[in-house]
Amino acid sequence: MSSIFGIGIDVVDIARFKESLDRTPGMSARVFTPAEASKPIASLAARFAAKEALAKALNAKAAFNWQHAEIKSEETGKPYFEFTGEMATRLKEFTVHLTLSHDAGIASAMVIVENK
Repeated sequence: MSSIFGIGIDVVDIARFKESLDRTPGMSARVFTPAEASKPIASLAARFAAKEALAKALNAKAAFNWQHAEIKSEETGKPYFEFTGEMATRLKEFTVHLTLSHDAGIASAMVIVENK
């Protein structure tokens, strides 16, 4: 029987996020994989929110490698995490659910981490 391990949500102001990326060289490379980094700014903001929401759902006190939690999309457009490295090892006993949204200058994400 599965149960919820954690829930996380995050909201990002897209314009402020763009300013942060412009102001902080290297932030994009630290947070996003090359495939993610090629997305439009609203999608990047939603992906950043998703990674923050994941950290909240995991109650992560220590930093994790953001590159090990790549967000991809199914053919239907439904987003999902693809975990590699330490994140894949850490989350092998869990199912992670993800939803993203962006509208009216705001990007948001919600993550549910469920025990398998």
